[in-house]
Amino acid sequence: QLQASGGGLVQAGGSLRLSCAAPAMITSVFNSYIMGWYRQGPGKQRELVATITKGGTTDYADSVKGRFTISRDNAKKRVYLQMNNLKPEDTAVYYCDSDPQQFWGQGTQVTVSS
Repeated sequence: QLQASGGGLVQAGGSLRLSCAAPAMITSVFNSYIMGWYRQGPGKQRELVATITKGGTTDYADSVKGRFTISRDNAKKRVYLQMNNLKPEDTAVYYCDSDPQQFWGQGTQVTVSS
């Protein structure tokens, strides 16, 4: 249902933009969800990084505030995560999902080298 993309290898201080698409989801259903980006680093539990409501209200984990920006395009059924000033501790597999999680789709790997 949800397809995350845009990950890669980047040096510390660099930027990446993740994208999430929901091509098979009915638009009205997608718009009813609070959407979020989650991540799971090596040996760590999955954590919620950022959320966004249909109306655009956002919330962030303290660890990414001021560096990451979540956005959504309701008509295109897409969610984005702009990540700036990346740090090695941001290395993780990133997933998009609703909040609370229910789709458990494939993620995209982000690796930040020091």
